[in-house]
Amino acid sequence: MKEILSKISPTKQERTLFKNTISEFLKTINSHLQDAAAILGGSGAKDTWLSHNTDIDIFVQYNFPKYSSQSGQLSQHLYQTLKKSFPSLKITRLHGSRDYFQLIYKKFNIEIIPILKISQSEQALNITDISPLHSQWVNAHAKKIKNDIRLAKQFCKASRVYGAETYINGFSGYILEILVAYYGSFEKLLKASLKWKPKEVIDHSHFYPQKDALFQLNQSKQQSPLIIIDPVDKSRNAAAALSKEKLINFQRQAWEYLKNPNANFFLEKELSLKEFQAQAKKQQGFLLYLQLKSPAGKEDIVGVKMLKCYEFFQQKVAPFHILKSTWDWNKKGLARLYFILQIKELPSFTIRQGPPLAMTEFVNQFKKTNKDFFIKDDKIYAKITTPHPQLLDFAKHLTKEPYFQERIKSVQEIKLY
Repeated sequence: MKEILSKISPTKQERTLFKNTISEFLKTINSHLQDAAAILGGSGAKDTWLSHNTDIDIFVQYNFPKYSSQSGQLSQHLYQTLKKSFPSLKITRLHGSRDYFQLIYKKFNIEIIPILKISQSEQALNITDISPLHSQWVNAHAKKIKNDIRLAKQFCKASRVYGAETYINGFSGYILEILVAYYGSFEKLLKASLKWKPKEVIDHSHFYPQKDALFQLNQSKQQSPLIIIDPVDKSRNAAAALSKEKLINFQRQAWEYLKNPNANFFLEKELSLKEFQAQAKKQQGFLLYLQLKSPAGKEDIVGVKMLKCYEFFQQKVAPFHILKSTWDWNKKGLARLYFILQIKELPSFTIRQGPPLAMTEFVNQFKKTNKDFFIKDDKIYAKITTPHPQLLDFAKHLTKEPYFQERIKSVQEIKLY
């Protein structure tokens, strides 16, 4: 563990640079604010950030009595302040439940979010208003296990299950902070995860007696396979975005790690074309590989577009019998889709059965719809030609479909191995 922590924990130099940059940034923006104050948020405020992280969250807290009636205008107030504070920097507006902003400051990617200053979750007029309460809770309940949280985050990153974004549907940093605090350590979390039942309820603050949360929570908040009651907001399931697929992947990796703990479980690896080629050969299958150029735009939106492209292909190539499939996106404009398939060619035609000849009206309709028909045993049948029986031709045809085309910038490569 020491070896891993030495690689994923921020160094002294990183901490000094981080601290100085934040101090400077906050001093500048706060000098232009009235009845509001900018504070550090996210993993930076909780001290659960990982080495080499250049993303920083800043929350601008507006005075509740004065601005609660102007909740919808907070973004515009903040935009004016940012223009005055950083006139030479490019300020990007991002759309959310409240619009927020992004800029590059001394090589750090800083997101600035407008919120109302509240002391309890019931006051929140927007989900982001609660964020500083999350930081306070983590610092109060996980003070001595920050390194265990770092291990959990890196483990999930390496397992490709980290991030609550819509195109990932994995474990958010906050979920992992709650879970590590609840179980007491990274390893205890892994062991406990193997015993989770469907709709397992984790209620650190004991808001609900005897796991009564399933009867108390809104039905829409119970769709995830794991229910984690937000310890500062009993009405919220912090794991609402978690998918069953990512939970299963996490449990599988946890089981493998506990069986043979080693540093490889914390190493982030890009999906390898050569490895998939080897897997396809081992399974006596065929590898369909696509490399796509993604369009520009907000990360979550572009990520969802790439996910939809993958799901579109996954559904369409199902007749070729999928043995394994996955995808990745480097967030810099390149997505890769991998499909290991059992066959590479479909029959050139299929036979469709029609109605009995006695059902004259339906038979006539069947004849109009299907020109290549024949009669057998008092029933009508049609011979249906398969448009693209060869897998590669079929895949190339799919890439020209409007649904696919409108979600990508271009197809850079499509190959069958």
